[in-house]
Amino acid sequence: MNFNVKKVKIFVTVPKDNLEEVRTAMCNAGAGIIGNYTFCSTSTKSIGTFIPNDIANPYIGEQNKLEVVEEEKLEVICDIENVKKVVLELRKKHPYEEPAIDIVPLLDESNF
Repeated sequence: MNFNVKKVKIFVTVPKDNLEEVRTAMCNAGAGIIGNYTFCSTSTKSIGTFIPNDIANPYIGEQNKLEVVEEEKLEVICDIENVKKVVLELRKKHPYEEPAIDIVPLLDESNF
């Protein structure tokens, strides 16, 4: 079976205070379009943990110390041709040095 991937889902964790800025940047760049609707997204509360190493420049926390942060996991659908632009805009607005970004290919129900 061959699948033609036309859409992906982009997941990113964001400190709750920065959620709307990142969501707006991603949607303005072309993510979050489902049929006749734009700015489609969902977010769920999450708890992120990390330890910045000696050369990190953390937005939150201190080097070599475990940090626990209230975050939101933001999810948006994105056409494959817009992914690079959306991720570029996400990175411009995201406060972390290294945001955790997952890009997952989606199968359309017409494939089955």
